[in-house]
Amino acid sequence: MAYENIILEVEKSIAKITFNRPKALNALNQALLDELDKALDEVEQNEDVKVLVLTGAGDKAFVAGADITEINKLNALEAKFFCKKGHDVMARLQEIPIPVIAAVNGFALGGGSEMALSCDFIYASETAKFGLPEITLGIIPGFGGTQKLPRLIGKNLAKEMIFTGKMLSAAEAKDVGLVNQVVPLEELMDSVMKVASSIAKKGRVSLRAAKYAVNTGMDVDLATGCKIEIDSFALCMDSPDAKEGTSAFMEKRKAEFKGSIKG
Repeated sequence: MAYENIILEVEKSIAKITFNRPKALNALNQALLDELDKALDEVEQNEDVKVLVLTGAGDKAFVAGADITEINKLNALEAKFFCKKGHDVMARLQEIPIPVIAAVNGFALGGGSEMALSCDFIYASETAKFGLPEITLGIIPGFGGTQKLPRLIGKNLAKEMIFTGKMLSAAEAKDVGLVNQVVPLEELMDSVMKVASSIAKKGRVSLRAAKYAVNTGMDVDLATGCKIEIDSFALCMDSPDAKEGTSAFMEKRKAEFKGSIKG
C-alpha cells in the first residue's frame, strides 16, 4: 500500500516505519495516525517480520508532537475522538506480537515522546530531546503521557516534566531510564538495526511470550505476574522453537528458529 505521511520498508525480518512529514517536523495528524494504523496491519500480517523499528524523516525530529494546526480547531467531542485515536494506535505498538524499537533522531515532544514511550525500548541520537510541553499550550498530554511516563521514570519527575513542559536531553533521558542507549546521530540507525538484527534471530514465539509476560505482568501484582510467566513459559515449550533451541544447545550448534505464532 502507498502512504503519504509514512514510509514502510521491510528488509529480511525487520520492518521500519518512518514518519515522513519533515516540513512539519513529522507532527502527528489524523491522516498520519490512520496510515500508521494500516501499516501496523501490514506488519502484523507479515509472518516474516520479527522486529519493528520506528523513526522520523530527516535529522531534526522523530515526532515533534501533534499537529497544532489541527488541534486548534477541535471542540471537546472532536478532541476526545482525536485522543482516542492516538491511544488506540499507540496501544497497538504494545499489543503487536513483535518487539518495537524507537530510533529517536531528534525532537520527541508531546505525541512524539508518547509514541516513543509506546515502543518496547528507545535508542536515541545525542541530538534527541524529550518532553511533554502541552502545558505551555494550555492543555495536557493526550496520547498516554500522563500515564506511561510516571510508570517508567517515577511520579515526581514525570509531574515536574508535565507541569513545567521542560525538555530532557538524550543524556538526561538515559539517566532517568527513559532511553536505553545514546549514540551519535550518524550511528543511530546502524546501532538500532544491529540490535534489531540480533533480536530477529530469536524465536518468534518466545519473543511474543516475553513481550506479553512483561507488559501484562507490569499491570498486576507480583504473584499474578509470576503466574502469567509460568503460563507463558509453558506455551513456549509447546513451540518448535523450544525444541530447536534446546536441541541445538545440546548438539553444540547454532539454533535456527522457524516457529510460527499461527501454530
